[in-house]
Parts: sequence; structure tokens; C-alpha cells
Amino acid sequence: MKIDGKHYRTIWIHPQNPKIVQIIDQRKLPFQFVIKDLEDLESAEKAISDMLVRGAGLIGATAGYGMYLAALNVNKKHFIKELLNAGEILKNSRPTAVNLQWAVERQLAEIEKCETYEECVNATLKTAGEITDEDANMCRMIGEHGFKIIEKISRHRNGETVNILTHCNAGWLAFVDYGSATSPIYKAHDAGIDVHVWVDETRPRNQGARLTAWELLEHGVPHTVIPDNAGGHLMQHGLVDIVITGADRVTKTGDAANKIGTYLKALAAMDNNVPFYIALPSSTFDWAIADGVNEIPVEQRDGREVKYMSGFKDGAEQEFLIMPEGSNVANYGFDVTPSRLITGLITERGICDASEDGIKTIFPEKYIM
Repeated sequence: MKIDGKHYRTIWIHPQNPKIVQIIDQRKLPFQFVIKDLEDLESAEKAISDMLVRGAGLIGATAGYGMYLAALNVNKKHFIKELLNAGEILKNSRPTAVNLQWAVERQLAEIEKCETYEECVNATLKTAGEITDEDANMCRMIGEHGFKIIEKISRHRNGETVNILTHCNAGWLAFVDYGSATSPIYKAHDAGIDVHVWVDETRPRNQGARLTAWELLEHGVPHTVIPDNAGGHLMQHGLVDIVITGADRVTKTGDAANKIGTYLKALAAMDNNVPFYIALPSSTFDWAIADGVNEIPVEQRDGREVKYMSGFKDGAEQEFLIMPEGSNVANYGFDVTPSRLITGLITERGICDASEDGIKTIFPEKYIM
């Protein structure tokens, strides 16, 4: 993704200091573009838990680099023991996104092969780089496959505008580059297809209004921000041709956990015969879980995120209380969309039905007992 003409990924090694990892502080967007330095395990864990970074793929990449930063600062005589502990700290920073656990376990598998501390540092740096490169490439391929769906709709509509609805931010800011749900959109736009995106604001943190809208604006993609509750109305009136969202965890049977409110969009899509797709890299599958509603852990976050909204006024970002201070708040971060409501899954290997049999067709090796 280019910002003011310069290409950025969402996470990278400091060009002058290989012991520092740099990220975009997404809490500041779209009002300020701030690059933040991560120098140790604590700063990486805080970046994940406090949502300086967010999105399944980027959380995983940050965890991968977090293990590298931890390796730089552990006791050299007890590096394996201390890194096992570091892995647990990172895995507990946010519970729903499976990419986090996947990246930590991948790092730990490499660490266990190391005989010396120096080998460990080199291995964690190499593995973190591989995780980020693979994430970007998987998202690029999601764009290649998902593009075919949008292209088909465009042909069916004789070149008229294809209206796409998305929820939360599954763009390049949620991954290392390209994004999952947005990758097909960017490719379609770049190929000259007339696309328009309905952007759910996505309360309570407004990742759609703040992040997805900013991304699309930077890339020149026509879009309109809508209240979360407007999607059903748009579908009833034929103003949505397809829904594409991302996911933070998908079971081996096709159930998908995504930002709270996704399930309601899937219900509205089903009622109005609008195709509903989940776009995800294979690192977002949880191959050990079959029942998403009952087995995927759903993060409950601080109620302050609901009680207060932030905005930009008089040249600065400010917080505003929007309800009675004494009211109780429930802040569920995610919901689970059952596979029966999902038209298909768009992955780096292709598109499949949201079912165990469908997923087996493109990931057969994951089901070998």
C-alpha cells in the first residue's frame, strides 16, 4: 500500500537498527500517521493488547517479531525457558485471533531446534521475516481469486457499478499488505472494474470509518461510510451485490469469528439472496475446532471503548462520553457466523464452500489423521 506515494507494509525492521521493529500506530489513524518503535517483548505485547496493531494477520506478524525482540533481551543461559514464557505472554494478549497462537508456536518450534543463543536470535529473526512475507503473499493471492467473483458480477451487470459491503477493517492495515477482504477490491479497482464499497463504521472502535475508509481513500476506491445498522436496509433495496468480510478465526468446518456485527450482516445477506464471502489466509484456520459458536473464545474488552468515542477537534484527537457514566456496558469484541450462512471462503489457494468437505478440497493435508 502506498501512503503519499511511498510504499509501506504494516510492520518492518528499522532500516538503521535491526534490534528495533517498526509499526504504524493504528490508534492515531486517520488523523495522524505515526510510526512506533517496538524494542522488547513488553512493547510488542502492548502493541497487540492495546490495538496499536490489529487484524488477524498483523497480530500474527507482530507476535512473530515479538518473539524475536524477546530473544534479544533474554538471559542467554536460559533462553529457551524464558522464550517459552514470552510465548505465553504474547498468546494471552488477545484470545480470539488464531494467527497469534500460530505465529508463536511456529517461532517456538524453531527455537527448540537451536543449540546456542546466537542461533536462536538468528532463527527468530528469520522466522518473523518469513511470517510477514508469507502473509503478504497469501493476501495477494486472495486478491487474485476473489477478483474473479467481482469480475463475474460486473459482467452480469453489464459493467455497471458493483456494490460491495464490508465490515470492520480487513484491509492492508489488518495484515502485512493487501488485506484479505479488500485485496479483491483493490485488484478489481486497479483492473478498471467499476466498484463501490459500503463501509460499516464498525462500533465501538470504528475500524471501518477510521481505517477502511482511509485505506480506500488513499487508493482512490469509491466508497461510502454507513452506520452499522444500515446494511440490511441496503440489501433489501438491491444496493448490495456482495458482502466480503475478513475473519479472526475459522474452524475446520467453516464457522467464522469476526468483528462483532458480522453475524447480523450474514443473516441479512441470506434473507436477501446476497452472496456472503469470508476472505482469509490459511493461517487464520483453527484446524482443532469444529463448532465455532461453542468453541471459539470471544474476547470481552473494556467497557470504556463503548462509553467513550474519540474524534478530531481543534487540531487534536479528543474523547467524548456518549452515555450515562453509571450505566453498565457489555463489550463483546467478536461474534461467530455459522458456516450455513457463508457462501464461500476466499483463501490463497482458491475459493471453497464453507464446510469441512469444501475446505478439504483445497487443504487436504490438514485433515490427514
